[in-house]
Amino acid sequence: MKTQNHIVTTLIIGALAGLSFISCSGKKEADQQTTAAATYKLIPAKRVLFNSFVDCNMAEAWVGDTFRIFPGKYGEDPLWGNARDLKYADGRNAEEAFARQGKDFTEPKMPANVPIGQPGLHGAVWFETVYQDTTDRSGKTLYAVYHNENYPATLPYDPKTGEGYIDKKWPQGLTGLKSPAAVCRIGIMKSTNGGKAWENKGLFIEDLQPRMILKPHNTSKTFAGGVGDPSAVASGDYLYMFYGEYGYPGQYDEAGYDRKKEWSGQCISVARIKLSDLDNPVGKARRWDGKGFNAPYNGVGAPIASLQIPESEGGGAASSPTGGFHWGPSVSWNTYLNCWVMLMGKVVGQSWAGSSIHISFNQNRDLGEALQSQAWSKPKLLLDKPGFFLWYPSLQPMNTPDDIANKHTCLRLGQRARLFVKNIKPEKSEYLSEYILEFSKGTN
Repeated sequence: MKTQNHIVTTLIIGALAGLSFISCSGKKEADQQTTAAATYKLIPAKRVLFNSFVDCNMAEAWVGDTFRIFPGKYGEDPLWGNARDLKYADGRNAEEAFARQGKDFTEPKMPANVPIGQPGLHGAVWFETVYQDTTDRSGKTLYAVYHNENYPATLPYDPKTGEGYIDKKWPQGLTGLKSPAAVCRIGIMKSTNGGKAWENKGLFIEDLQPRMILKPHNTSKTFAGGVGDPSAVASGDYLYMFYGEYGYPGQYDEAGYDRKKEWSGQCISVARIKLSDLDNPVGKARRWDGKGFNAPYNGVGAPIASLQIPESEGGGAASSPTGGFHWGPSVSWNTYLNCWVMLMGKVVGQSWAGSSIHISFNQNRDLGEALQSQAWSKPKLLLDKPGFFLWYPSLQPMNTPDDIANKHTCLRLGQRARLFVKNIKPEKSEYLSEYILEFSKGTN
């Protein structure tokens, strides 16, 4: 679903025409909400427009005293065109980095796409999270968790390995009747020089061809299946990956297809990998299966139940034109609340239609104990902007003394943070911030 530097106007117009929006937020006054974990409110703030291409979570890290961001897209893409937009920019704090002009961004050295049939990097990538190796005191050893998209044309099916996709009854993509839907996967790259050059380490998790949802059932103009749009955080000895699950929970079979079963296995899921395995990740990750981290990296896991939208409340399968699922998580540890905070989007129609951003909390610092990785509160509405598509929400540090002294990033924040989100209309797409999110401690 990741796009290039533009959105197809007819696509968005058609999707908007089929929606009815409910106005809840986007008010001029602060809108305060309360959960058991926290009281929070959106405070209108000076509008900040990001000056480079963003179509994913904002990956970032402090390298020494430099705040470095990694937005953009890189690699081969037959639908939107090959891209060299994955670049980095620096600042003495987050606000300075976010204010950089396009000319101030630098392209890192990236691994080349390999020919069809060879092992290596296929398709396009977007960096979604940067994990910083805590054992490297220089701060220059980084692991980028990337969203990867392929098509039958860039990754054709290989019966020897089971990798790749078969161009038969393939669902429609975003740019018209003859465009193919993408399949997303999640991988890891490594840098030892602060993000100026990267080496591909391989895939973290993926869904294979048998789990792709095909015609005539897949009419959403989103993905054919797969896993993507991740946000990764470290807890204990593991890196935990929260991501969107878009595949069928088992083998898709046209004759036996069950839309309710599809819905039951989708929404936001979680997998984990040992930090010590990041240099050689392929096959090492385990997905949550409903009882523990037992499912293999390419097996069938289970979504986080509290984040699913019940069918009675409009929830639905990802392949359905009516949508009804949360996606695109952005997770951070909040030092003021002493809990995890997750932002997410909501799909309600074809082509990733959805005008609202939602928030959830998890008060368990250790995500590895018992069911604690699953203990997220039911998402609440944070922001709604009728007439827009809202994608990729994230909380970002500012230039406060606390943010700078504690080297806060989107993965670790304090009482106040900037809310950034991609605002999409037919005529333009902007990644921007119009609000500060302020937390107060809950009642229990």
